[in-house]
Amino acid sequence: MTKPLPDAGGYVTLSSRIAYENPWTRVREDIIRRPNGKDGLYGVVERGQFVVILPLGETEDGRRTVTLVNQYRYPIGQRLWELPMGMWEDRPDAAPEALAAGELQEETGLIAKTLHHAGIMYQGAGFTTQKGHVYLATGLTQGPCAREETEQDMTCHTLLLEEVEEMIRKNEITCMVTLSAFGLLRAQGLI
Repeated sequence: MTKPLPDAGGYVTLSSRIAYENPWTRVREDIIRRPNGKDGLYGVVERGQFVVILPLGETEDGRRTVTLVNQYRYPIGQRLWELPMGMWEDRPDAAPEALAAGELQEETGLIAKTLHHAGIMYQGAGFTTQKGHVYLATGLTQGPCAREETEQDMTCHTLLLEEVEEMIRKNEITCMVTLSAFGLLRAQGLI
């Protein structure tokens, strides 16, 4: 039997088991050996990749707008302001751009002429493998929404970019994925 090799961080996985699984999430429990030689337990949440999209529009007088969704998030018992985002559990191999176009239309009804991939993010690298792709959507036209059963309470709101920035300053937007995507797009000079 071959001895397990350390990963890039010096950790060795001694054993691994699936503790829980559903169509969206799998929880893995690993027994590890840390770089200092001490053994430990690590719980890892495995989830498919997701996308987050900032739909950037314009008013008739040339002012920039952003479309947000507002929905109830059961785990925290609150409604949150968010950029459109999601994953396709039934199509984990979908191309990120197709996923971005699909989620944007599903949640907001918007169809983007251009989807610009701005980068990637990890949604909690201390406990999950979930990787996200950030998109800027422009050239927007309105079509019908096609929300999933779990999104029926979702509402869609197009606000001035300045109003969204004020919501961020006032800590009214608390979704870390939304805040990170906004920051990445702003740092790249795209919004």
